[in-house]
Amino acid sequence: MNQTIDLAPITVAFEAHDIDNAAFDHTDHVRVAFDLLAKYDFIDASAIYAKGIRTLAAKAGAPKKFNLTITYAFMSLIAERLANCPSRDFDAFVRSNTDLMSKDVLMKWYDSARLHADAAHEIFLLPDVA
Repeated sequence: MNQTIDLAPITVAFEAHDIDNAAFDHTDHVRVAFDLLAKYDFIDASAIYAKGIRTLAAKAGAPKKFNLTITYAFMSLIAERLANCPSRDFDAFVRSNTDLMSKDVLMKWYDSARLHADAAHEIFLLPDVA
């Protein structure tokens, strides 16, 4: 996208790696992804997001909680929805995409065992549910 946008304070803190993991909820995950996809192209936004989430997990003492498949699948889903969304307002985006606010939204495309497999933490696994 590469636009000049007003980033949410949570996104500014995320990019600075200055986030309290305990206070970073699912809505914050979606907001940061939304902002990064507006600020950067998909490749850069995804890399910045994945590195930030991995850093959060490590700082929380749980580096194995980082899951590359979940991270990239969510980024891909949000990017696809953004491409079809006329509004660049986060609240309007959420109202039009309420399913993104569920942590289980990826279950439409992934079997739980695949999504949480050891390999899913290290590499991006393609969806397995038709």
